Amino acid sequence: MNSYILKITIDQNSAGTAADFLAAQSGISKTRVKDAMNKGALWIKRKKGGLIRLRSATAWLKPGDHIEFYYDDGLLSICPPEARLLGDKKSYSAWIKPAGLMAQGTKFGDHCSLMRQVELFFRNQREVFLVHRLDREASGVMIFAHDKQTAACLSELFQKNLIIKKYRVEVLGNLQERGRKDIIDLPLDGKSAITEYDVISFDPTSNTSVADVIIKTGRLHQIRRHFDMLGFPVMGDPKYGKGNKNKEGMKLTAYSLAFRCPVSGRDAEFSMAAE
Repeated sequence: MNSYILKITIDQNSAGTAADFLAAQSGISKTRVKDAMNKGALWIKRKKGGLIRLRSATAWLKPGDHIEFYYDDGLLSICPPEARLLGDKKSYSAWIKPAGLMAQGTKFGDHCSLMRQVELFFRNQREVFLVHRLDREASGVMIFAHDKQTAACLSELFQKNLIIKKYRVEVLGNLQERGRKDIIDLPLDGKSAITEYDVISFDPTSNTSVADVIIKTGRLHQIRRHFDMLGFPVMGDPKYGKGNKNKEGMKLTAYSLAFRCPVSGRDAEFSMAAE
């Protein structure tokens, strides 16, 4: 079985452990059901509250419980790359996300997400709040909050563009032809979007340029779309551009985040350059 989705409300005759019920309903072995649950594929909604992940195979399903099971063999078999801790400030932590790792999970599971890796790193002893995102194909610095107050403060900093986000990108073509420094202010999705870049180098052999980038707005895939619109698509980008495919993956790295720390009140920066 490659993929299976079950949405059902438990009745009087179906009460029992989650793993037993799902194995009987789906025909999937109990061992695989347990693995899928551990990786976040089962959701439950009880009388109070919304849908939440249920990982305990022995959890008792009661009449009235609504469950949703999203099973996908291919996704569950993926062994995700591992992130690295860059800095721990107790109320928040900074991580280096490798390319290929999602920021957060989906209905089908979260074992391929950085958010889940952070939860497991701290042995589920800390709450983990997502305060910003980074494309799955990109690598770089990400921050997670560990309490609601800090999460709200960091989210506000991101929303108000008070965090300086620096990226390094490799694009197809000679970007120096436009000048060493420039600003891209082409609208995206009907909204203003501003990307500043500084060309670091050009390699005529590969016909690629490397540039440092700072974005002043946070539109979807802003850097990727902006450079593609200029005719200099990001190398390895699977979605935007032509002639920019490679075997190494997307050449876009969020290498630094700098901001006024909401806890200490002092300037803080988390950078891959410090490694």
